Amino acid sequence: MRNSIKLAILALIAAGVCAIYLIHELNGSFGYALPKRTIKVLAMVLTGVTIAYATVVFQTITHNKILTPSIMSLDSLYMLLQTLIIFFLGSGHMIIVNKQVNFLLSVVVMIVFALFLYKFLFKKGNQPIYFLLLVGIIVGTFFSSISTFFQVLIDPNEFQIVQDRMFASFNNINSDLVWLAIVIVLLVMIYAWRFLKYLDVLSLGRDTAINLGVPYDSIVKQMLIIVAVFISISTALVGPITFFGLIVANLAYQFFKTYKHTTLITGAILMSVIALVGGQWVVERVFTFSTTLSVIINFIGGVYFIYLLLKERKAA
Repeated sequence: MRNSIKLAILALIAAGVCAIYLIHELNGSFGYALPKRTIKVLAMVLTGVTIAYATVVFQTITHNKILTPSIMSLDSLYMLLQTLIIFFLGSGHMIIVNKQVNFLLSVVVMIVFALFLYKFLFKKGNQPIYFLLLVGIIVGTFFSSISTFFQVLIDPNEFQIVQDRMFASFNNINSDLVWLAIVIVLLVMIYAWRFLKYLDVLSLGRDTAINLGVPYDSIVKQMLIIVAVFISISTALVGPITFFGLIVANLAYQFFKTYKHTTLITGAILMSVIALVGGQWVVERVFTFSTTLSVIINFIGGVYFIYLLLKERKAA
């Protein structure tokens, strides 16, 4: 089956899942329930777009299919930032109360960390996959340990606010932040469009890309900034979803079997939308909110991650 037909089928499934989520058991609540569901769907689509795009690009830059921005501790950095702000400034500070300010601050911090990561890990060329994983785990554990230390000392009432940010949830989406995120994502997508043609060459390796005339360092730096912006957007909207990008990116690789990143990114985005919207519908209608979507995704993603590690070990 041609990849274009596969994309068309996935697009139809994604549209159908979104339509079912919007209208199922609406019971005439077009003025109240429909707008709330629409905001949820927009948030899930935006989360799917940002995580899928960022993961595929990040794996192309690092030249392996196991690393994701989440594994490299960007989510832990976000939680550390939120914990420190609430501990030192309090939950009533403008940075916490004003969602837009909090969102923009998170974006800036994660961009700086992405550049730091690039300088000390990726600039010297390819690193062994287990070394990169080890660095990510160590940095993530370090950030998490600091967060836990301050969370133990924090006021119990303010800890509740920190706890709300620990788990990804689509049940309480900030509508103002969704529209702000949509604008930022559209602007970043327009900016990132001109780099899309380089991704196929970047996947061949640093030396090959340079020999073919690609300004490797400049493009990688800018793409890492885009990755950091997208991950911060998804995290600020719904919270950390550790293994979601790993799942959809590798499913896209296996389903399409092509080197063309336009196809891979589009396919990963469509799979993300189907998984998030369909999964949220199952959580609400089947499990009746007894669990959260992020718990299910992290469980499946953890098992899939172990499978990929074992697969890489056998291939080595």
